[in-house]
Amino acid sequence: MAREKTQYVCTECGAAAPKWQGQCPGCGVWNTLVESVAESTSKSRFQSLAAPAKLRRLAEIEASEAEHFSTGISEFDRALGGGLVAGGVVLIGGDPGIGKSTLLLQALSALSGQHSALYVSGEESGGQVALRAQRLSLDTRNLQLLAEINLEKILAALQSEKPQVAVIDSIQTLWSDQLSSAPGSVAQVRECAAQLTRLAKQIGITVILVGHVTKEGALAGPRVLEHIVDTVLYFEGDTHSSFRLIRAVKNRYGAVNELGVFAMTDKGLKGVNNPSALFLSQHGQDVAGSCVLVTQEGTRPLLVEVQALVDLAHGNPRRLTVGLEAQRLAMLLAVLHRHAGIACFDQDVFVNAVGGVKIAEPAADLAVSLAIVSSLRNKALPGKLVAFGEVGLAGEIRPAPRGQERLKEAAKLGFTHALIPEANKPRHAIAGLEVIAVRRIEEAVEQLRSLG
Repeated sequence: MAREKTQYVCTECGAAAPKWQGQCPGCGVWNTLVESVAESTSKSRFQSLAAPAKLRRLAEIEASEAEHFSTGISEFDRALGGGLVAGGVVLIGGDPGIGKSTLLLQALSALSGQHSALYVSGEESGGQVALRAQRLSLDTRNLQLLAEINLEKILAALQSEKPQVAVIDSIQTLWSDQLSSAPGSVAQVRECAAQLTRLAKQIGITVILVGHVTKEGALAGPRVLEHIVDTVLYFEGDTHSSFRLIRAVKNRYGAVNELGVFAMTDKGLKGVNNPSALFLSQHGQDVAGSCVLVTQEGTRPLLVEVQALVDLAHGNPRRLTVGLEAQRLAMLLAVLHRHAGIACFDQDVFVNAVGGVKIAEPAADLAVSLAIVSSLRNKALPGKLVAFGEVGLAGEIRPAPRGQERLKEAAKLGFTHALIPEANKPRHAIAGLEVIAVRRIEEAVEQLRSLG
């Protein structure tokens, strides 16, 4: 028997090379080439799927908004940009055991009352899925289940049943008869996702794909997987914590960076309508090194407690962040030293965003700086103070987007003082909230003395 021909395929861009090399010849990324079986077909598998397209003027094409329908879980709808769309393809990824299958089973159970739904399980048997549904006390009388990993059989079931919503759990377990490589390989994942996407667009099925993640937290498989789907969601959170977050990083039918917040209970995932109050439930003690930040996640302002610990270093000073960017912490310490006279070169600095939230926006700079100064001086900030603003290398405080919404959210939760950039100062006073506008980091540090 002739030996199968192998090639090395990049997991980022899909480029192929005849032999292994450290750097991908297509995208230039290092250590992304993996061995796979070279596939050869006598004819294209897609040559008879669609008729040739005709040229049309863009102005003559009638535009229509995509209609969303609810999943029955409000926080899931928020992350999706309003709900699911007929013919849309959603890819959701997260760590093992984070709750992806639980959430989707809950959503399909709620959907099955008004929409036909199909759950395709490639990782668990039908008995295991039924046991989970029983444990969660879900109504699954109208929910169909298919325990199968062969792509052709799944496509045949979708074409015959034509459900409105189908969940594929997971895309890495599927395999196609057209390819000889193993399930989970780059070729199989790319082929299965392309075929399911084509069918979803052709007959108007909403398909939700569950994807595995790598140890770095990125979706496993070729990067083309994220390009061909309409929506990409990341399921985040610590498995030891009850909080779960769903973040949209791509959405053709809604805003990106939307955030859905859930709490894990014995009856499954429950949406949290007021996550700010949940994240601040333990805040209020007068402790040094704590500052409340008003961050913006999509269209939702969110109040998160930022904690800092500054301690004398024994050896090389360490800088550690959890939920925030480590590079920005080093920059903020340099700005504090140069423009505010706050020296931490002989101190260990640890910064944490409470609740497992990951904050990527630069508007967190001011709150992090104030928490560091508070910990270094061992003097607590006022318990009803919030802050936001970007700190520049010249020491200036730059404005943050949606400043008015942030201030209103802080006032709604009972905060009385807000330290913000001068450019975000509201034109009209907000009831119950005293706004302190600053232009530079040294002014912000000076304001702490008067507030204390």
